[in-house]
Amino acid sequence: MMMMIEHPYEMIDAVIYSKRGPDENQTISDVLILVGFSYLNKLQVLLFLVLLLIYLVTLMGNFLVILLIKLNPSLHTPMYFFLLNLSALEICFTSSVVPQLLVHLLVEEKTIPIAGCAAQMYVITITGLTECCLLAAMAYDRYVAICHPLHYTTIMSSRVCVQLAAASWFIGIWVEIAQITWIFSLPFCGSNHIHHFFCDIPPVLKMACADTSKNEIMVFIVSVVFIMGPFLLIILSYVRIISTIFKMPSAEGRRKAFSTCSSHLTVVTLFYGLALITYLGVKSSSTSESDQIIALMNIIVSPALNPIIYTLRNKEVKGALRKTVGKTSFSQRQRN
Repeated sequence: MMMMIEHPYEMIDAVIYSKRGPDENQTISDVLILVGFSYLNKLQVLLFLVLLLIYLVTLMGNFLVILLIKLNPSLHTPMYFFLLNLSALEICFTSSVVPQLLVHLLVEEKTIPIAGCAAQMYVITITGLTECCLLAAMAYDRYVAICHPLHYTTIMSSRVCVQLAAASWFIGIWVEIAQITWIFSLPFCGSNHIHHFFCDIPPVLKMACADTSKNEIMVFIVSVVFIMGPFLLIILSYVRIISTIFKMPSAEGRRKAFSTCSSHLTVVTLFYGLALITYLGVKSSSTSESDQIIALMNIIVSPALNPIIYTLRNKEVKGALRKTVGKTSFSQRQRN
């Protein structure tokens, strides 16, 4: 009797299993297979074109933000210093996954070396965790600006800003180096294919032929302390900010105060909303396809929207953009 295979991933598993043989205890030594969006078949080319366009927009948008902040002294303030770091993070975050995904959408052999898988996981977890801490630092900056405006320049000095940014990077780098190194010290055996388009922690842990309970506890602790911890600080900051805004006597003052926070609040909502759905959602009620779509939005859509949010909703950035474009046009006319 022929076994029925209903799920597309089960069909891929069956093909690979028939080629590799029944030895499920075989140690994985060098290469992994990222199954990814293989089930889309010919639609992979269309997905390639869409993702390539979004990726190019992401790179151009974030590089533009960095360039504007560097070239315009009016943007050399704490808020834009943090925004510069955020744009650099977004470039690294999305570039750790998307270029390889684009290649895999066009080729049949969707392989990645174990060393490359580890490197990819290092970059995406470090940048993701650093962004959590950086968003908390940006919330603190907005809290000081609105709740303690007279002491803002003293509290948010250049030294303090550098320390907050450095602390965000330090936490992200060292916490994730420890966690990912521990994961890849485990032995891997059995099937070498991952039902995802990048090396994420949960599917990689499933390949380990050892007790991963301690690793799972570590993942949970990191999520609570270093992901939900900054989120709690952001919430507390905005509770104080909103309370202060409502106490302002004039409607115009309240509007201006809220406008200085709206871009950051939008980015936080987008980032944590997608992250919570991706990593803290109920996995039993979701499918591999839906998990991948949500993860794809987290990796490519959010970094693409962030520079747009800060550009369209910020008069200072739009003014700096007009000034920079005006200077460029004037220089070109002079040369001609």
